[in-house]
Amino acid sequence: MHIQRDQYLKKLVSYMWDGQVKVITGIRRCGKSYLLRTIFRQYLAEQGVPADRILTYELDLAKDIRYRNPLELAKTVRDRVEGQSERFYLFVDEIQMSDEIPNPYNPEGKRITFYDALNDLNSLDNLDIYVTGSNSKMLSSDILTEFRGRSDEIRVHPLSFAEYYAAVGGDKAEAFENYAFYGGLPLILSRPDDAAKMNYLKSLFSEVYLKDIVERKKVRREDVLSATLDLLCSSVGSLTNPNNIANALNTRQKLAGAETVAANTVKSYLGHLADAYLFEECRRFDVKGKDYFDYPNKYYCEDLGLRNARIGFRQQEMTHIMENILYNDLRIRGCEVDIGIVYGAEKNKSGQIVQTAREIDFVAARGGRKTYIQSAYALDTEAKAETEKKPFALTGDSFPKIIVRHDIRKRWYDDNGILNIGILDFLLDVDMV
Repeated sequence: MHIQRDQYLKKLVSYMWDGQVKVITGIRRCGKSYLLRTIFRQYLAEQGVPADRILTYELDLAKDIRYRNPLELAKTVRDRVEGQSERFYLFVDEIQMSDEIPNPYNPEGKRITFYDALNDLNSLDNLDIYVTGSNSKMLSSDILTEFRGRSDEIRVHPLSFAEYYAAVGGDKAEAFENYAFYGGLPLILSRPDDAAKMNYLKSLFSEVYLKDIVERKKVRREDVLSATLDLLCSSVGSLTNPNNIANALNTRQKLAGAETVAANTVKSYLGHLADAYLFEECRRFDVKGKDYFDYPNKYYCEDLGLRNARIGFRQQEMTHIMENILYNDLRIRGCEVDIGIVYGAEKNKSGQIVQTAREIDFVAARGGRKTYIQSAYALDTEAKAETEKKPFALTGDSFPKIIVRHDIRKRWYDDNGILNIGILDFLLDVDMV
C-alpha cells in the first residue's frame, strides 16, 4: 500500500543541495527507507533526474555487503562522481550496518567509521547525500557530534491520524478506534487481520527494539529495563520520576528476593528508551516564571500500538490514550511541547488563601506562536468544564486556548474565546496549530 508522506517529502526537497548530509532518523519501522527509496526517488524522477544519477546502497542486503566497509563505500562513490559535470544523489540505507575498521595508515589510532566516509564525500560539490539508519545505532546526538554541524536531521514519526485516515478512509470514528488500538506504524495497514497486527507489534518489542537497546547500551539489568518499560506503558500521561519508578520496582524486587534497583539505573534506562525514540519525556514548565521543573515529568509512547502490545492490549483507558495521541500529533506538526504549570490564589479546606498549581496539558510552541491545549475525553458537567478552563484564565496572556474533546463533533468558541473542538476534527485539521 502506497502512503504519501508529504510533510517529510517537503522537508527533503527544502534541504536539497544545501551542502549538508541529510540524515533521516526515527523509530524503526516508521517508514524512513520507504520515504527515501520510494517517495523521494519518485519525486526526483518527476524532476527529470536520470535513474543512473541516483547511487543507492542498501547495507542490510548481501548485494551491498562490501560497502559496509566505509573506505570501500567512499572510494566507489568518489570514483563514480568526482570530476563529472553532472549532479549525483547518494542514498545509503541502513547506514548503521556499516563496519568500523582500523585506520590502514595508523592501525593503533582511531577507527574509521561511516561518519568519516560521508564527511569525505560531502566535500564533492556535485553530490547530494541522504542516509537512513535505525535509531538504535544512529542517535541524533551521535550524528550532530560526528558530522560536526554538517547535517540536517529529518525526524520521521509513525503515521499521524491524518496520514492514517488518508490511507484507509471510511468511517472516521471507526478509523480512530483502530488507530488508537493498533497505532500508526505503516506496515500495520498491510497486516491481514487483528491477530496478525497484534503479533507484528509484539514481535517488534521482543525481537527488535529491546534487543537493539541492550546491544547498543550494553544493558546489564535487562529485567529492570523491561520492568521500567512496562511501568511507562501502563502509566502514559502520568507524572513520574526515576525515584518513583525505582521504589515501585524495588517493592517487586524485594518480594522476589532480587537485587535492589538504584534510581540512577532507572534514570539511565529512561534515557535509553528516549534515545531509541520509544518514549519522549514531556517536561513541566512554569508558564509565568519561565522555568522548567526537574521532576516529575510525563512520558509519552511514540506509537500507541506498541504501547498496547506491550501490555497485552489491556488497559484501554481512553483518557490517557487520547492525551498520548494529541502529544504525538503536536510533535509530528513540528511543535515543541511542554506541560504548563500556572498558579492561582484559592481557598484551602481551612479557608486560607494559598497559591495553588494548576496544569495545562500541553503548551505547544512553533515559529514563535504558542497554543495552550487541554485534552478532555468528556465534559459532561459544568464542574468538569470549569476545571479544564480554569488554568487558561491564569496564564495572563492572549495566546490561543483549545480544549480538545472526544464528546463533541462540531467546533465552537465559548464566551472566553476558548475553542472547543472534537478530537477527530483537530487531528484532521493539520494547519490548526
